This record gives sequence, C-alpha cells and structure tokens, in this order.
Amino acid sequence: MARILVTSALPYINGIKHLGNLAGSMLPADVYARFQRARGHEVLYICATDEHGTPAELAAAAAGQDVRTYCDEQHVIQKQAGEAFGLSFDWFGRSSNPPNHRLTQHFAEALEKNGLIEERVDRMIYSIDDKRFLPDRYVEGTCPHCGYPKARGDQCDNCGRLLDPTDLQDPYSTVSGSKNLEVRDTRHLYLLQTKVEDKIRAWLDSKTEFASLARSIGYKHLDEGLIDRGITRDLAWGIPVTQGGYPRPGFEDKVFYVWFDAPVEYIGSTVEWAEATGNDWKRWWRLDEGAADVRYVQVMGKDNVAFHTVSFPATILGSGEPWKTVDVLKAFNWLNWYGGKFSTSMNRGVFMDQALELLPADYWRWYLTAYAPEHSDTAFTWEQFQAATNKDLADVLGNFVNRILKFTETRFDGVVPEGGEAGPLEEKLYADVSEALKEAAEQFEAMEYRKAAQAVRRLWVLGNEYLTEAAPWTAIKTDRDRAAVVVRTGLNLVALFAAVSQPILPFASIAIGGGVGLELPLPWPSADGKAELSKLQPGAPVKAPDVLFKKIDDAMVAEWAERFGGAEQPAA
Repeated sequence: MARILVTSALPYINGIKHLGNLAGSMLPADVYARFQRARGHEVLYICATDEHGTPAELAAAAAGQDVRTYCDEQHVIQKQAGEAFGLSFDWFGRSSNPPNHRLTQHFAEALEKNGLIEERVDRMIYSIDDKRFLPDRYVEGTCPHCGYPKARGDQCDNCGRLLDPTDLQDPYSTVSGSKNLEVRDTRHLYLLQTKVEDKIRAWLDSKTEFASLARSIGYKHLDEGLIDRGITRDLAWGIPVTQGGYPRPGFEDKVFYVWFDAPVEYIGSTVEWAEATGNDWKRWWRLDEGAADVRYVQVMGKDNVAFHTVSFPATILGSGEPWKTVDVLKAFNWLNWYGGKFSTSMNRGVFMDQALELLPADYWRWYLTAYAPEHSDTAFTWEQFQAATNKDLADVLGNFVNRILKFTETRFDGVVPEGGEAGPLEEKLYADVSEALKEAAEQFEAMEYRKAAQAVRRLWVLGNEYLTEAAPWTAIKTDRDRAAVVVRTGLNLVALFAAVSQPILPFASIAIGGGVGLELPLPWPSADGKAELSKLQPGAPVKAPDVLFKKIDDAMVAEWAERFGGAEQPAA
C-alpha cells in the first residue's frame, strides 16, 4: 500500500468558485484521490482557502465587512460548496490559521539564515487620493508584454507573465479608480531566486512525471531568467513579518506576500489536520520523519504553475531543510465560457452554487472530467453540455441500470437468478471487459482524465451492447436458464459500473451499487473480467433505483442561456 499526498490549488477567498476553477484543480484532484483510495492506498487530500492579500481585502471592502469576518464566512461557504460537489477533502484548511503563520515565518528565517533574503528599497506605486501604497491587485493596467488592458499588479491573466505593479502601463487604483499615482520608496524583503536558479532547474529536470504543460511553463520562466521577488507587502491583512520571533524592525506595518505564504499552507493545512485528528503531519512532509516514500501529487490550472515550479521550490530548496517536494504536477488549461474566460471578479459564467441549483453534482462532475481542458483550452457551451450528459449519463449508463434492474424485478422476483452456464457471448464480454478495465486503471493512474472517462464509458457501452445482443426478454420465453445467465451477468455489470464510476460519479454510484445490495466505497476492480462479473450471489435481492439521470431538454437550456448568458458573452 502506497502513501499518496494530493493537493489542489487553493481557491481564493474572494467569492464562491466558478466551474472553470473546479474543472482545473479541485475536481480532478478529488477524482484521483477517490481512485487511489479505491485501489487501497493511504491517501491524504489537502486543500484550503487562500485568505491573504489584496483579493481578500478588496472583496471584504466590497461586501462592507472587516476582512476577518468576511474570510470566516467565505471559508464556510466554500467548504460547503465543495462538499456538495462531493469533493472528498481529508482536510480543508485556512491559510489564515496559526500553523501557516508559524511555518511561513519559519521559512523566511531559514531562507535569511542561508543568505537568500535581503532588505531592499523598492519604488512602489502610491495612490495620493487613497493615501496608501498599492501592492499587487490594488493596481491594474496594461500588460507591457501582451497589451492586455486589465492586467493585475502581480500577474497578467491573458499571457500568464508574472508582474510587479510598476511594470504596468497606464496604471490605476482598483480601490478608487484613481490615476493620481506616483512612485515612492518603501522597504521590502526579497527572496533571491537568482541564487537558487541552478538548483531549481536541476530540480525541474528531475521531475519527469510532471505534465508537459507544467514543465514547459516552468522552463519558460527559467529560460527567460529568474528575478529576485519581493515577498512582503504594504498591507494590514496577512502574516506578520517577524525576525527571531518578534516583529521585524521597520516592517511592523507589512505582511508577507500572499504568494509566499499560500503554497506553505499545503503544509499548514496538513498540520491543522494532524492537530484535529491526532495524526502525524511530519510523516507526510519531512523526509527525515518518514515522508521519503510519499508520492506527492499537485493539481492546478496553468495560471498557478509558475508559482509551483519556480517560486515555491525556491522557498523549499532554499531553506536547506529536508522537505518533501511534489512528484507529479498535473496542470490544466482553461475551461472557457463562450470564447471568453470564466471570471469570479466579472461574475462571468456559472458558479458552483448556481450549478447545483440547476442539476445534481454528478452531471457537472462527469462533463468537467470527460471533457476536461487537459491538452488545450476548451469552451463550455450549454448545447455541448446537454448533448454530452444526455447521451453518456441518461442514454448509456442510466438506461442500462434501469433496464436490467426493472427486468429482474418483474421476471425474476427481484433477486439475482441462478441457473444456466455462461456461453460464447459471455466469454467475449469477459475479454472486452478485462481490456476496458485495464485501460481505465492505466488512464486514472496516469491522470489522463478524458481517456479515463472514455474507458469508463466504454464499459457502460459494452454492457448495453451485451444486453441488446443477449436479449433476455426474448430468451425467457423459451429458455429461462439462458435468460438467468444474461440477467445475472447484467446485474454483475451493474455492480462493476458502481465501482468504476465512483471516482467521477460518487453520488450516482451509491444508487447504482445500492440497486444490487452494495455499499460504497467499493474496491477498484481487478482486470479479470470473468471474476468481476461473477461476484453477486444467486438469491441476493436487487431493487431498481429511481431514475438516475433525467434528460436535459431544450426548454431547460433556453432558460439557462437566458439566465447566465452564452454566445453573446464578450471574449476576454
């Protein structure tokens, strides 16, 4: 049994997340974690709300709340939304909690001890009208690299380049909209990434299991040449800057930069989990405490990759301490909304809470997995969503489960029938199922989500093809034993579908498994089709569940397009 640590990019605290966020981080991480648990491995899936920095302050101000109250409320909202989507976090922590404070301050002191932190005088943007410095997202303007007019002070969402506020052209304050800005001196701490550039490159060279997208983004930043990065900000909300356990002189009104502390929260959230459950967090994170045999998997959208292939490794490697680093980084492209981008700040697209008002979670989980933006950006449309879920879930999976269970209830008294011997049709099915099971396991293991979903769907299709060809409703008229073989095989397919579908469809799998008397979680099946289709005992009771997946009709699509928009959405 392996130990597998799974983390997904921390969702910002500034409002509930949209489906694009879900598709590129938390959902695929959950699917992988569920698969590995079913395989019998010890899995720890960690996530948290990212609560510091300008996004929190700006969102709190817009809500008319102090930032602590705002974060307290939003953490609960985001946690509940994740649970409603079936996200099986072992712990969903908070970057504002004490463990992250302690660890962030520890890393800063370790880096400074190793000569990788220095104080510098910065030229920072100051808003005369707002009477304050404007770090990061308090400033927007035109990207100097691609010309995108709404680039933020820390990163351009269009080209992905990391920025400093002073890089922006035609900057303005996001607090007031004022362009009455000037550059003033302020002191800040810098992480000397240039001193560890060779270490980071060698580290990235060793990460052969990273997704090609993640490696290419990391190398892009290395090839362009790293710069030393400021790791403190002129903000009130965040982790205080300390030195020797006391406020650092001259930094009493400053905090650590959110992108310095946020990745540390993967560790901090694990500490929270350990403190709450009595477990040992160090065996997951410290190489000198047993973490050497942990397989660590990170999942995130491509806009977060630079911080996880350059900035956070600079912190971990630069500390000189034996910390566990990521083994597999799965990066996703963007799920777009009709040619533009899903956007929390612009309220564009469908958000997690809204999605669940429309349909149960498994509809969204299936679509966002089977059509995931893995190897290129993909566009969400209502029409594709309707066609895909109707065909895959209602016509293929739901139809099979409903047909075989109802037939069993009406013609075999609602129990697994006995009698008869498997014939050539079953032998062919065993071979086809074996091949599809092998393919599904390989693709889930490789974190190739589209291919994994296709392999699961292939199993569903095999069941439908078998049932159509074997035709128990015809066989029972002349050969009850032959009909019994087909029905028994079909019921075992139902059990198999519950097991292979549970990583993607956890809620429907409960109903599917329950139809043949099984409770989840179920172990992942072997690649032996004959053995897997021979598990149910004759005489065991079965019961057809309610309709698993109702079809989405055109009237529903028209209503949703009216409410949320669609083709008329402007391109980003």
